[in-house]
Amino acid sequence: GFAGYQIAKRVGPTELPQTVAAFHSLVGVAACCTAAGDFVHHMHGPEPLDTFHSCAIYAGMVIGSVTATGSVIAFGKLNGNIGSAPLALPMRDPMNLTMAAVTLGAGAGFLTASPEAAAAYLAIGAVVPGILGAHMTASIGGADMPVVITLLNSYSGWALCSEGFMMDKPLLTIVGALIGSSGWMLTRVMCEGMNRDLLNVILGGWGADSGSTASADDGEVLVHTEVNVEETIERLKMAGSVVIVPGYGLAVANAQADVAEMARKLKAMDVDVAFGVHPVAGRMPGQLNVLLAEAGVPYDVVYELEEINEKMEEADVVLVIGANDTVNSAAEEDPNSAIAGMPVIQVWKSKNVIVMKRSMGSGYAGVQNPVFFKENTDMLLGNAKETCGKIAAGL
Repeated sequence: GFAGYQIAKRVGPTELPQTVAAFHSLVGVAACCTAAGDFVHHMHGPEPLDTFHSCAIYAGMVIGSVTATGSVIAFGKLNGNIGSAPLALPMRDPMNLTMAAVTLGAGAGFLTASPEAAAAYLAIGAVVPGILGAHMTASIGGADMPVVITLLNSYSGWALCSEGFMMDKPLLTIVGALIGSSGWMLTRVMCEGMNRDLLNVILGGWGADSGSTASADDGEVLVHTEVNVEETIERLKMAGSVVIVPGYGLAVANAQADVAEMARKLKAMDVDVAFGVHPVAGRMPGQLNVLLAEAGVPYDVVYELEEINEKMEEADVVLVIGANDTVNSAAEEDPNSAIAGMPVIQVWKSKNVIVMKRSMGSGYAGVQNPVFFKENTDMLLGNAKETCGKIAAGL
């Protein structure tokens, strides 16, 4: 408990997604250890394990193993230790099917074999699902990591539920079932919000092309236009309606207080100010909403994706701060894009878009954003914290 408290104290808002993934891996490891320990405890007992108890042990081992390794891969992707591009091995789906079949076969053997042979089957139930969990998670692109986090949250709940059955602890079973079912429902909501197939995410990109992934650069030379802080301030002062779209870059720069001050000053000038927050902005559901609330942004000016898109054509200026994939028009315009079909905030429909980014690099999904090169878009490059501070002071 003390170690967890010390770790949590050192975690910043932008590190929450990978921290959650890391803690999920610990839940998986705990489930595996509990399953192994419970089996050894009853292995040479006076009474053999009944079928229900054996099923709970094997299920806990399998779910725990998948959760542990999958969470480690998710942590690596979110923390930047592993590339965000999906792993696309040849024969990916047959490999997953084979490992799933081996897992099920080992489960059947575990239920029917002698204690000594059952121990070997249980070891298979630890190793093979672990490889499967790592491979399936690695096969999912970075843009879908928020969904993976909620899915792993569900898995950790079911692992805890299995532990409750093993140890005959009804409270543990109930808590695990609550976590598992709520995580499952949140995963379903997230998939609907991102136009992703739930089964495809669960099965690690099942049915997707395992060949080359979409390239962010097709060789065409694209030209963008830039704007400075002074010009940005003048455009904001002259606007009647301003929409601010925050992204992960805002959280990294810790610029939410400056953005809130900017909004307050614009409001005092009778400028209509609204915030548009994408469901997965910040790589974790609700992360940007929490940051804006902490900075004192009124809840009634923060709109969800569908609501803010209705206001876009009326907006004089849209200020995109550290967002990339969530405002990428390729999701709607390019059917071959890695994020094709993903609902995005349609900033390009406004009269003028000013994008604040550190550089012209692509987003977490590794896809170039055509919005940056549209005629009504200007880039304001630099550190978001410094730039937002200057704009707030200039207003």
